[in-house]
Amino acid sequence: MNDVRTVPEADFDDWQRALATGFLQPPALARKQLDAHRGEFVPGRLLGAVDDDRWVATFRSFAQELTAVGGAPVPANAITNVTVSPTHRRRGLLGRMMAADLAAAKDRGDVVATLIAAEYPIYGRYGFGPATWSTQWTVEVPRAGLDPRWSGPGDGGRIDLVDGARVRELGPGLYERFRRAQPGAVSRDELWWQTFTGSVPFHADFTEPFHAVYRSASGEVEGLVTYRSDDTWSGKQPDQTASVHKLVATTPAAERALWHYMCSIDWITKVKSGFRGLDDLLPLLLPDPRAARVTGHADWLWVRILDVVRALEARTYEASGALVLEVVDDTGPAGGRFRLQASPEGASCVPTSTVGADLTLDVAELASIWLGGESPLRLAALGRVQEEREGAARKADALFRSPGRPWCPDIF
Repeated sequence: MNDVRTVPEADFDDWQRALATGFLQPPALARKQLDAHRGEFVPGRLLGAVDDDRWVATFRSFAQELTAVGGAPVPANAITNVTVSPTHRRRGLLGRMMAADLAAAKDRGDVVATLIAAEYPIYGRYGFGPATWSTQWTVEVPRAGLDPRWSGPGDGGRIDLVDGARVRELGPGLYERFRRAQPGAVSRDELWWQTFTGSVPFHADFTEPFHAVYRSASGEVEGLVTYRSDDTWSGKQPDQTASVHKLVATTPAAERALWHYMCSIDWITKVKSGFRGLDDLLPLLLPDPRAARVTGHADWLWVRILDVVRALEARTYEASGALVLEVVDDTGPAGGRFRLQASPEGASCVPTSTVGADLTLDVAELASIWLGGESPLRLAALGRVQEEREGAARKADALFRSPGRPWCPDIF
């Protein structure tokens, strides 16, 4: 049996090369890339499997905050860098690393674990459920119907191009305001902003993107878009595509202005939106919404509940009511029967054994409805939530519904 262990700092370079191998990337990383990634090393948070002194599996977690419905920050165990080398598949290495990491997260007091799943079928068996989804749009600019004479916002605001250094100054404060209001958004640390702007060279092929900020009439920064453009020409006619990497805004005016800006840049005939939330203003802000076609739609952030009581008490509820949930968790710590009493004024959740359950559901299904992104009624229709009392699924649907859909704008 291969030895699963924590990674000592002396082995970090070899572990990083194993990570590249698992993701089918060139394993011979440049020295500056290896040094850049050392900022991610936290003792005890990197795991791996060793065979004959060679790292053959990788796993990393780090501290994160996840915004619950209502804006409360929830401590999360963010999981990333999960690989198993092709020579060591189907030996239970992922299961052993996952079990060790989730047990440590529970002991630390994390309420949930999070990840972005590369493949859909893998993580449900560890209690994760898809909690947010994303959509990609491609806008055919000439068809969009926007005013071609547009030269800036008409609300007294303005859009300015800035460089990476300025983004590192303005971006963190803007993003903190954004994520406090966006269920499903996750925290970004200083290293995130450094790698995003290229001051820490994670990627050998990094090229400087364009950054533009929207300032309101009062001068407040309310939005930021980062994008790149290709260099495509059709004969002597420019036919370029702008690809949005990130766009966040704290007001609808800023969001509208930044999308209008993207569709007004000379030579740009297509705009690729990147991964957007289900409540995004695209495509309906366009006079012709059909100019935006869906080019991708898939699950995004996956969540695993570690502490049912704290998770259900952390979020807010639009309706009032009580539910008894039988949570099934065959591989983790979250199983049991819980009584939730919720109202717009607050919620309490306690383990109970004195009353029967209204609904029975797997911990993965609870994760899907917790952020308001999935409907208990739909899960009941799919046979993934069992209604123990008639009408309980409809009652749960009203209770867990949120004013907006959850969205995670980041990959990690």
